[in-house]
Amino acid sequence: MARRPVAATPPKKEGPRINQDIRVPRVLLIDEHGEKQGVMPTEAAIEAAVEAGLDLVEVSPNGDPPVCKILDYGKLRYAEQKKKAEARRKQKTQDIKEIKMRPNIDTHDYQVKTRAMTRFFEDGDKVKVTLRFRGREMAHQDRGMDVMIRVKEDFAAIAKVEFEPKLEGRQMTMVLAPR
Repeated sequence: MARRPVAATPPKKEGPRINQDIRVPRVLLIDEHGEKQGVMPTEAAIEAAVEAGLDLVEVSPNGDPPVCKILDYGKLRYAEQKKKAEARRKQKTQDIKEIKMRPNIDTHDYQVKTRAMTRFFEDGDKVKVTLRFRGREMAHQDRGMDVMIRVKEDFAAIAKVEFEPKLEGRQMTMVLAPR
């Protein structure tokens, strides 16, 4: 038994409908100068757009009747692409930087780590402070908590604690975010 071929559905177009794609009987027309021309048949609106050498673009399809504007569709798409690219360029992604410490960290090592953290906060990044316990250091978890509290107090002015220090296995973690 032979199968009957099924008609493929036409591809869905992105963006507003233009010219012949507008399938409503009447539209509210705005001309190329931005002046309202009133409600008219779609065919007449398309003819007006062709006379102006431009396209009829459906600006507001949900209106009653839908609002259509005479403009250059190529220029409209180009402007929209530029706007999207500009928005992407201005977008700032926030990274999580990690600083690793030990419970018995020396003062100079601590200062080096805090300078790096300050730089990360100035760049607008979050910082995950990881304190690793080795061997018998697990017996002195209070020392680790003291280091975490010291970090929290040192950065109280420029950062807020997102996740309080908590012990997971052999390491204690805390996340700070810039204010």
